[in-house]
Amino acid sequence: MASTLEKFIHSLDPRALPRVLQIQSGIYFQGSIYEMFGNECCLSTGEVIKVIGFKVNKLIASICENNEVCQFSAKVELPLNFPGLYKVVADKTPYASIEEITRKVSIGPTRFGHPCFYSPEDIKLATRTIKQGEQITFNSVEEVNGTIAVNCEVVRNNQSHSFTLPLSQEGEFYECEDDQIYTLKEIAEWKIPKCRNRIVKLSNTLHTWDSSNPLPENFDGCLILTPVYEVQAVMKFRKDIVHILSDLDVEVKDITDCYDISSFLQPLSLENVFERTSKEFPMVAEIMEGPSGSQKPYNLLYTGKEIIIYKKYQATRVLTSEIRSDSPKRHFLIPMSYKGKFKRRPREFPTAYDLEIARSEKEQLHVVATKAFDSPHKELFSVSVGDQFLVQQCQTSEVLYEGRKKLIDVLACEQILSDTYKKVLLPMYMEGGFVEVIHDKKQYQLSEICKEFRLPFNAKVSVRDLSVEEDVLAAVPGLQFEEEITDYYLLISSASSPVESWEIPVYRLNMSVHLLNKDVQTVVPPVTKTTVEEISEEQYYMVRRYENQTLHPPPRPPKKPT
Repeated sequence: MASTLEKFIHSLDPRALPRVLQIQSGIYFQGSIYEMFGNECCLSTGEVIKVIGFKVNKLIASICENNEVCQFSAKVELPLNFPGLYKVVADKTPYASIEEITRKVSIGPTRFGHPCFYSPEDIKLATRTIKQGEQITFNSVEEVNGTIAVNCEVVRNNQSHSFTLPLSQEGEFYECEDDQIYTLKEIAEWKIPKCRNRIVKLSNTLHTWDSSNPLPENFDGCLILTPVYEVQAVMKFRKDIVHILSDLDVEVKDITDCYDISSFLQPLSLENVFERTSKEFPMVAEIMEGPSGSQKPYNLLYTGKEIIIYKKYQATRVLTSEIRSDSPKRHFLIPMSYKGKFKRRPREFPTAYDLEIARSEKEQLHVVATKAFDSPHKELFSVSVGDQFLVQQCQTSEVLYEGRKKLIDVLACEQILSDTYKKVLLPMYMEGGFVEVIHDKKQYQLSEICKEFRLPFNAKVSVRDLSVEEDVLAAVPGLQFEEEITDYYLLISSASSPVESWEIPVYRLNMSVHLLNKDVQTVVPPVTKTTVEEISEEQYYMVRRYENQTLHPPPRPPKKPT
């Protein structure tokens, strides 16, 4: 039965890929050259294509009031890099079974792929009962004892309890409220269920409004998002991948069951390659679609090139950002094998509470005040610009407030005077400003910084990495090492001249290959070149761990009545 391409893609379960489609009719019924992203293809009636994947290309947004499209709202087109951070509004329409959830909701290995649901009724399992309203986190879909099931967990008394739910489990399952914030790209990739729209609320904008912004000025409401998909397909007698937008006026028919699907090339994404067992490596592959970028090794990975993929593995990187007051900042992932050296740079602290977080037993924190603070309590110290302090410890102190004594958290410090030290107490809520005084002139390797200091840590390159042609970090005046992350990589080299091998990230590189039936001549990989990877702001938010959210200062006591 024929349907529009848009309707077919919106209802297609990604697990059912690949699918073979035959073009039935549409604006291209006489055959027409169609160009998208530099790829040309002829979509004529009777043409057969194999759909290998699809992803959201752009979003159609309507202003939403009371969970419905505003009557006078025009639809606007939003690119995935449209600025702003958004909160997802929980869908009030329930799912009727676990099978429906797995078919319509993205469940995957990253933190974005762990959706949460609750049931208004108790769910009785063989080993436990899931209580009504209890938040169930869906972690992965796997085969358990020959049956497809969902690995789930609930948290009770700060203890995580794991269990599985079969796809046959029926009931009413509602989305839980989500307090995280996301970019539009993250929402498009992970948070829009199949056959449903998604309501989001603007949390905060990344840029100021201008006339090119399709949303009203000072808009802070909700949007209903409808995805337009980019369909990746393979055609007969072509070795590249073509891209087609799902909203094309074309009718298609699914003929997968009566067509020899092996007559097409089988493209694999890097994720597909990574999912293969370790025994299948090394392997030879030909690139069907290479990544963009001029940085090595991406500029070597062009369509048609043959590569050897030696192995898959996990590796540690240090997520690092450029220190600058204006936006946008540059972001990097630095391998532990980086051979340059760093010198410390002073950190800045907006409150006394940040001083408490940053202090360590290894060395005493020495700071200079950059902002004055007039204490409302005579028992606590008033700070002037230029005052210097050695930070001691957090403690409680009694102050007189509205005629009554009150205990508050304070930071004990020693004020540095010309020839002596004076013990003072700073209120923990104090909104001042401090900059660190660095006495340490030592040069550090990256591994030493991660071992000896608590991140975040400020530094600058003092000796560049001489093992690479261009050290991108050397020109950056200041760097903040934010945290260590574990990422997924493939080790590859050129098949024709395997003189060096490269690590390529699995989840940040848009690249497709097809495997060749060739023996690997060099089983042992050549010397590995690890590079500092500069990542975009979107990629930065993708790899940033939300578990380590910055702690906030305690609330400030009420002000004195005037």
